[in-house]
Amino acid sequence: MDELALALTTAFDLVLGLDPGLVEIDLLSLRISLTAVLLATALALPFGAAVALVRFPGRRIVIVLLNAAMGLPPVIVGLVIYLLLSRAGPLGEAGLLFTPTAMVIAQTVLVFPIIAALARQTIADLHEEYDEQLRSLGSGTWQSIVTLIVDGRMRLMTGVLAGFGRAIAEVGAVLIVGGNILHSTRVMTTTIVLETSKGNLALALALGLILITVAATVNAAAITLGETAHRRHG
Repeated sequence: MDELALALTTAFDLVLGLDPGLVEIDLLSLRISLTAVLLATALALPFGAAVALVRFPGRRIVIVLLNAAMGLPPVIVGLVIYLLLSRAGPLGEAGLLFTPTAMVIAQTVLVFPIIAALARQTIADLHEEYDEQLRSLGSGTWQSIVTLIVDGRMRLMTGVLAGFGRAIAEVGAVLIVGGNILHSTRVMTTTIVLETSKGNLALALALGLILITVAATVNAAAITLGETAHRRHG
């Protein structure tokens, strides 16, 4: 019990003292996860909306696969990307393995189906609600997609936040493709695993506290923005 109390005290000292090593790891984690979420959002929102509104052969299969992909095992994603980016792989010459870029790719692949699947359901619900208005305005499919994404942006934020939660907490895939290299690819989650295995509970707890704080802050900011936008637009 005393050891845990000491670890917690040291953890708070590291956080409040803005330990340089801690700050470096935190900033890299945020940069990688936010980049991955932005990329995934840019791809997933139009894709999910298109699946919701466009009728095409095999659409039901795509929906099933999209929902199933929400639970993709991170280690499998990491392994596949590792094979693609390794020297023997088709993208080996790019030299991306064990770099932050490889970690962004892995997180984007994991986040994409979450945002796309939730966007598909949200857009489908909105389309049922506004179908008559869109028809009366003569909106085509793609115009309807744009309109519904803009109109439902705050509802869609839920999927984006879920994606961010998946990205910032990811361990397996980023460990495989990033290598957990100090000053290069070491992020909060991989450091927590490493330091816990070494018995350095203070640093692991400090990073855990920051991880929780970051996730809570991002969610609180998004909710605040949503409420502000709702009040402005009635």
